[in-house]
Amino acid sequence: MSFAALWESLLPVGRDSGTGGYRRFSWTPADAECRRWFMKSAEERKLRADTDRNGNLWAWWDPPGTADSGARPAAVVTGSHLDSVPDGGAFDGPLGVVTAFAAIDLMREHGQVPARPLGVAAFCEEEGARFGVACLGSRLLAGSIEPGRAGGLRDRDGITFAEAMTAAGRNPAAIGPDPGLVAGIAAYVELHIEQGRALADVDAAIGVAERIWPHGRWRLTFTGRADHAGTTRRGAPLPSKGPWPRSARWPRSRARSTRSARR
Repeated sequence: MSFAALWESLLPVGRDSGTGGYRRFSWTPADAECRRWFMKSAEERKLRADTDRNGNLWAWWDPPGTADSGARPAAVVTGSHLDSVPDGGAFDGPLGVVTAFAAIDLMREHGQVPARPLGVAAFCEEEGARFGVACLGSRLLAGSIEPGRAGGLRDRDGITFAEAMTAAGRNPAAIGPDPGLVAGIAAYVELHIEQGRALADVDAAIGVAERIWPHGRWRLTFTGRADHAGTTRRGAPLPSKGPWPRSARWPRSRARSTRSARR
């Protein structure tokens, strides 16, 4: 299957008809449809597919004779995520997953067979749009967030990550590090849409990133009251007589000159 055909098969999922953006939030109907698309794509390619304990999706192309072997070589994995930010773009995440399946098709078309397992991954709650912590599925997988904290994260309706998993038919009691899965991965590479314009400025189609900005979110509390931006009085009133800033004196002087001219 061509990249274009594969891309078109995913494109309608989770798209908001009003905004044109995507609302693929974790453990929602749109997310479930994305998961079905992933599993169907894996099945069509006869890949071994599963969902890990943290809700991450995996599809494996095993070299001949290694599918049932406990001593298979460590895998090369590629992919990205299928969830989105509110009204997110089509390419942010899905590009990496769709191209991974398309690359397998291309390899097979050219008669290539991998020497080690080749994996396609789609990580759960990567954007953090529903539960507020980005890269949650991969953090859980690697052990960089406590399972209890992750399970207790709440969305805007008060639903916890654990409750959402349960409603989707998954077992939240099992979330947490999976050292065996991590140990079986030799390398990970991800194709991602550029979220800037550095490549456009150098007329390049692709770039290789050496490092990325760390992801962080902060909760801020502002104390005060809602009011109008233009007429709200300041806490400390301005002096009634000078010295006025030059920018404040100019309109007053201009106004006096205009009145004098009209007389």
